[in-house]
Amino acid sequence: MKYLVTGATGFIGGCLAKQLVQSGHMVVALVRNPEKATHLSSLGIKVHQGDITNLSSLRGPMTGVDGVFHLAAWYNIGTRDKRAAYHVNVHGTRQVLKMAKDLNIPKIVYTSTLAVFSDTGGKLVDETFHHKGPWLSEYDRTKWIAHYEVATPLAKAGLPLVIVQPGVVYGPNDTSAIGKALNQYLKGKLPLTPAETAFCWAHVEDTAGAHLLAMEKGRLGESYIIAGPVHRFRAVFELAERITGIKAPSFHPTPKVMRTMAAGMKLLETVLPLPPPYTAESLRVIAGTTYIGSNNKARHELGFKPRPLEKGLKETLLYELHRLGLSD
Repeated sequence: MKYLVTGATGFIGGCLAKQLVQSGHMVVALVRNPEKATHLSSLGIKVHQGDITNLSSLRGPMTGVDGVFHLAAWYNIGTRDKRAAYHVNVHGTRQVLKMAKDLNIPKIVYTSTLAVFSDTGGKLVDETFHHKGPWLSEYDRTKWIAHYEVATPLAKAGLPLVIVQPGVVYGPNDTSAIGKALNQYLKGKLPLTPAETAFCWAHVEDTAGAHLLAMEKGRLGESYIIAGPVHRFRAVFELAERITGIKAPSFHPTPKVMRTMAAGMKLLETVLPLPPPYTAESLRVIAGTTYIGSNNKARHELGFKPRPLEKGLKETLLYELHRLGLSD
């Protein structure tokens, strides 16, 4: 089969592209900067320069493919400039799906996120859950619009679309906020872990593999939560301490304290540029929040089997310790 992947230079997309090649598929990658995609070319992936927000740049690389994986997205928490969020996450998704419809692509897998549900208030929700706002971050809000006002209506109108919803994704070489937090911890510089915050944690290889399962087995018009097991943020770093021997943070602020800190930072950031991890938005999304959902549907229908956190986190931490030059 021949597949087009958007976001192939990203964390999940790069892993997916590699897995597709290893499975014997032909892969076309749409990238904005080919100079950042030499690792894809070395795998035999055909790299096309283009932008998901530019409709005309999509037709060539998308023509003749058997399926499209649309993973490209704007994912920044705590940054001051959020102007690109809507343009990429909403308009870009609309352009990709419009071109897929125009070219009669047989099947599309669109990567949404568990974050469209926002804080679930401690409830383990499923795909039928519907959050109507407010949202804790611009990422959450714009991905919600793309999911419910772009992708879902097109699927209902007959577009052969399957939606997947990852939770927190971790693994080697992660440059997201989670990856940075793990590296801060390994360097002994992580200041705190919030007391009640909980996420679903899935290894990047399992998450990428779930995309391929969705292409092969996903029912058209359906959404699948492809998140991993639920763990509190604090517990993840306590597990990391048992794995590495490096002390986990001892400061565990309550949700009330975190929200108070966020309110203070909201005032402060109007006059001072703050590092993204310390902005009001960044603090809000970990202020006792629970971004958690059940992957039962993906397990039963797709055969999704995410590895336990104990296994995946150990692999990740040992890799990062070596990469950072902190291991013996």
